[in-house]
Amino acid sequence: MEERIELAVSLFKEGYNCSQSVVAAFADMYGFTREQALKMAASFGGGIGRMRQTCGAACGLFMIAGLETGCTEGRNSEGKEANYKLVQKLAAEFEKRNGSLICGELLGLVKNSPTPPTPEARTAEYYKKRPCVKMVEEAAIIWVEYMQKNDK
Repeated sequence: MEERIELAVSLFKEGYNCSQSVVAAFADMYGFTREQALKMAASFGGGIGRMRQTCGAACGLFMIAGLETGCTEGRNSEGKEANYKLVQKLAAEFEKRNGSLICGELLGLVKNSPTPPTPEARTAEYYKKRPCVKMVEEAAIIWVEYMQKNDK
């Protein structure tokens, strides 16, 4: 499973967003191609559409949880509840390890900035000042730990 964690980090360093990197590292386990995973998670980077809301790496973690435990029957309230409890547990662990679930807080950005966030080139300086690689790695680690604990 260590290779899944390394894959998530590698994908981020290749230029994929945080959410795409996490989802694509595990998607084949759930019958999705890399291309499908990348498209499915594309909108969640940068704290959902670069709005700096819920961290994209955490969103990717939650999407994988849905692939693992999400129900497919609209009236399956027990299935929904089980999935939501798992997401809440994963979210609590992510927040415990990283201090927040909110992208803007993780990045140390000022709230209500008058200018919308713009993408930065992925340079050595970018990686030094941004915790995104760590968030991707932590999300992947949390999922691997979940799978190991639950014999998946």
